[in-house]
Amino acid sequence: MPSTENILAIVDINGPFREPREPVFSYDYSIQRSIWATPHGVRVKVSIPDELEVFKRRLFGMVVGSPGQQLMISNILCKTIADRKMRVAEDEGMLTERRDMMLGPFIGPLAHLFPKLEALFEADQSAIREEVKRRAGI
Repeated sequence: MPSTENILAIVDINGPFREPREPVFSYDYSIQRSIWATPHGVRVKVSIPDELEVFKRRLFGMVVGSPGQQLMISNILCKTIADRKMRVAEDEGMLTERRDMMLGPFIGPLAHLFPKLEALFEADQSAIREEVKRRAGI
């Protein structure tokens, strides 16, 4: 647990961006700790087939709705996954150094972090469903 003067603050979030030549969406987080002189950037990549589609199927099975509603669902889930990945990275101590970094999909070398992401996602499942219903009308 970080001390109170070293708590991570998210200053800004931009995205989603579609990464060229990769099946991922990414978000750029600007993070700050009170002991740092300036904020640092973290690019969080969300794999479309290995993260977004997996969690979408778990929450909704076959997604119905208009193309606009499906896009809204994907956007909400993608941002939710990116936020949860930031929590996992912070819990794992990956964001303690003063440097910009890239947090890739939780597959391959980072696959050991997927169960932690999954646990956070499952704990918030009903809240995520409610958010989707409220914003996408599904």
